[in-house]
Order: sequence, then structure tokens, then C-alpha cells
Amino acid sequence: MKTLILALALATAMPAAVAAAPASTLVPSLLQQAPGLRQSVLELAMNAAGTAAKKGLVKKSNLLTVIDYSLPSTQPRLFIFDLAKGKLLYRELVAHGKTSGDDVANYFSNEPGSEATSLGLFVTADTYNGSNGYSLRLKGLEEGINDAAWNRAIVMHGAYYVSREAIKALGRLGRSWGCPAVRPEVAKDIIDTIRGGSAIFAYYPEKRWLTSSAFLAH
Repeated sequence: MKTLILALALATAMPAAVAAAPASTLVPSLLQQAPGLRQSVLELAMNAAGTAAKKGLVKKSNLLTVIDYSLPSTQPRLFIFDLAKGKLLYRELVAHGKTSGDDVANYFSNEPGSEATSLGLFVTADTYNGSNGYSLRLKGLEEGINDAAWNRAIVMHGAYYVSREAIKALGRLGRSWGCPAVRPEVAKDIIDTIRGGSAIFAYYPEKRWLTSSAFLAH
């Protein structure tokens, strides 16, 4: 009965582009392709993205990026899915902010100058070439949680310190100023895939956010 209720809830929350694939089969299929990602995190991400899509905040509802910051930086913790095709597109390393923690993040902030990662639901915007090369602007959708991301210049970009070599040298990835930095080798492909209105869900089991988010069912 619980499985049926969950399937119905997810099907209601999911965007139209995904409706053809039943949640009861889609979730297990995606998880099988994404080792390390927990079912509870994926379900929260799909719920949040579906709610945002209903509000017209997400244009590319078939794409979903999930970052699980409760995993250590030495593990792939960024997952990009094509929900319409039921396919994992990327499973990658991703950095967190300098003040968010060492290998494992445990502090998150929306404050300018904090150099910390922000949680919650984001939507991707346009690209530009800046000091970190080809970069993707992110708009935070959650008031008080990540809505300062745009002004903080929290963007996705490639970084040399996101690599297996950095892990060998430091015991963890290098850290950003709060940006979800990825490997330079895949940065452009990832950015071009998710740019222009897809959802990014950044997770950590922070009670304040989980219980107050307007995009999560309570």
C-alpha cells in the first residue's frame, strides 16, 4: 500500500514530460543506473522539480540534476537524469564551498561572502565565459535558502581541483567559493546539457530546509 501511495504521489508531482513513465518503475530504474544515490533523495528531488514545473519555474522538465552533499567529495555525488527517457546522463564528482566542510560538507549558507554551498532547488539559466571559464548561471528558487545565489555568483563551472589527482593529494576534492564545480573535462558538456531552465536539487538532511521548503511535500 505504501508503495502504491508513493507512486501516485510522485506521478502527481512529476511534469508532463515524465508522466508516460510510471513512478513505480522509473525510480528503481534510475537508481539502478546511479550507484550511491539513495531512493529518498531522488524522490525528494523529483517531487521538488515537479512542483516547480507546475508553477512554471522549470522549462526543461525532462532533465533533473541531483547533488547529494551528504556524500563525501571523494565520491561521485552529482547525478543528471533524462527523466523522459529514464536514463542517467552523468554521474560525476562535484565540489562544495570552502566553509562548508572538508571531505564531507556540514555547513550551508545563503549569505554573500560566506564561501559556503547553498541547498535547495535551483533552475539553470544562461552561460558566460568568466574567470572560471565557461560557466552556467543558477537561480535559487527558495527564499532564505538559496535565493541569493544569483547575486553571490553561484554558478556551475569546471575546476582543476575537481579530479582524482586532487583526491590523491588532499584526501578530498579542492573546494570552491560555494559553486558546484565539476571536472574540466566534462564541464562544457554538462553545462550545455542542462542550461536554459532545468532543475538542480542540492540535498543535505538539514531539518530547517526540509521542513520549510515550499517545493517539498510536508
